[in-house]
Amino acid sequence: MAPKPKPDSADASALKKRKAITMEVKLDIIKIYDKGETATDIRRSLGLSRSTVATIIKDKDRILEHVKGSAPMKATVITKQRSGLIIEMERLLVLWLEDQNQRCIPVSLMVIQEKARRLFEALKRERGEESESEEFVASRGWFMRFKERANFHNIKVQGEAASGDEKAAREFPKALAQIIAEGDYCAQQVFNVDETGLFWKCLPNRTYISKEVKSAPSHKVSKERLTLLLGGNAVGDYKLKPMLVYQAENPRALQGISKAQLPVIWKSNRKAWVTLVVFEDRFNNYFVPSVECYCTSKDIPFKVLLILDNAPGHPADVDDFHPNVKVVYLPPNTTALIQPMDQGVIATFKAYYHRRVIGKALQATEKNKDLTLKDFWKKYNILDAVQNIADSWDEVKQTSMNGLWKKLCPQFVTDVTEIQESVTSVIQNVVAMSKTMNLGGGGGGCQRATGISWRGVIC
Repeated sequence: MAPKPKPDSADASALKKRKAITMEVKLDIIKIYDKGETATDIRRSLGLSRSTVATIIKDKDRILEHVKGSAPMKATVITKQRSGLIIEMERLLVLWLEDQNQRCIPVSLMVIQEKARRLFEALKRERGEESESEEFVASRGWFMRFKERANFHNIKVQGEAASGDEKAAREFPKALAQIIAEGDYCAQQVFNVDETGLFWKCLPNRTYISKEVKSAPSHKVSKERLTLLLGGNAVGDYKLKPMLVYQAENPRALQGISKAQLPVIWKSNRKAWVTLVVFEDRFNNYFVPSVECYCTSKDIPFKVLLILDNAPGHPADVDDFHPNVKVVYLPPNTTALIQPMDQGVIATFKAYYHRRVIGKALQATEKNKDLTLKDFWKKYNILDAVQNIADSWDEVKQTSMNGLWKKLCPQFVTDVTEIQESVTSVIQNVVAMSKTMNLGGGGGGCQRATGISWRGVIC
C-alpha cells in the first residue's frame, strides 16, 4: 500500500489554524437559522464547518443571554456574567470618564482602576449585607474588557496621570489675594466660569434607553450629552446666564422658536464643545455687556477679575479683549483642587436638574395612568431640557455660589455649609422618587440619576 502523501507545510498550517467566530457572526447565524435556513446552507454560505454551525445553534439560548449582558460584539467566547453591582459601577465610571474627557483632564490606567475600586466599594456599602460576598478586582484584563464594552477605543492608558498639583494649589490663593488687593477688587467684581458636560437625558436606566433608541428604525440616535458654561461672582449675587453647546444648531424641538428668547445662550458644534470661537463670542457679546450692567446697577466701578482654568477652549489672550477685564489663569493641574465652580456648585446644579426631570416624569405618569415612563421619555426633548437647566440654575442659592470660593478666596466667604447640605438632601429626594418609579432602589440608582460621583465630583 502506497504511503499517504504528506501535505506541504503551508497546507498543514492552514488545517491546524482555528478560526475565531465573533459574537456578531454567531448572532447572524442564529438569525439566519431562525428564518428557516438549514445548518448545511448556513455553513456553505459562510465557509464554516458543520460542527461549528451546529454548536452555535445548540448554544443559541446561552449566546442570546450573554449578549443581553452587554458583551462586546467582537468577543469570541462567553465569559462569566458580571454581577449587578459591577454593572452599576461601570455605568458610573463611564459618566466620570466622559466628564474628565470634557474637562480635558488626562487619566491613566492606574487612575481609572482606583476610581473603579472606590465606586465599587461605595456601592457595596450602600447595598449592605446583600452584597457582602461580591468582590471586584480592577485588573488590567477587566479594564480592557470594560474599554471594549464602553466603546472607549481612544483611551490612553500609558504614562503617569496628571495628578493635582497640591503645592501650586496651596500657593496660588496667596498670589491671587495680592492681585485682588493691588487691583482693589471687591467680591462683586471677581468672577469664575467653568464648563461641564451634562447627560440631559440620563436616568438610572440610561444605557437601556440609549440602546433602544439606537435599534429602533423609526427613531434617530439620541444625542444625550451637551456642554454648559456656568459661572458667577464671588459674592454670589450674580449668576451668569448659562451657555449651552449642543451638537445640532436647529434641532426639531426648537423649530419656530427664537433662540434669543431661550433662557440659555445657545451655541452649537459637531462635538458640543466650548471652542475658542464659542468662548470669544460669549465673552464679547454677553459677559462684558452683562457684567457692565450689573456693576452699574450696584453702583460699583466696571472693572472685573475673571479667573479661568487652562482648558483648550479658553483663549490665552483674553486680557486683550477688553480693558476693563483682567484675566488670571489657575496653575496647571489645580482645577479640581481650587477652581470655585468645581467645589460643589456644579454638583448641586446637576442634582437639582435630575431631581426636576424625575419629578416631572413622576407627576406626568401619576396624572395619566396610561402614560408610561417610556412614553414620557420619548417626548422629553432638548427644549424641555433647556427649561429644566434654566430652572435648576435659578434654584442654586446665593449662599452656595458664595461658599464655593472657600479655597481660592476665603476672605470673600460667609458660609460654606449650604452646598453639602443641599446636595445631600437632593440625593435623598431623588432616591425616594426613583424608588416610586421603580428606577432602581439603592445608592447606585441615585448616583446615576443625579450625576454625582462618590467623592462629590461631577460624574
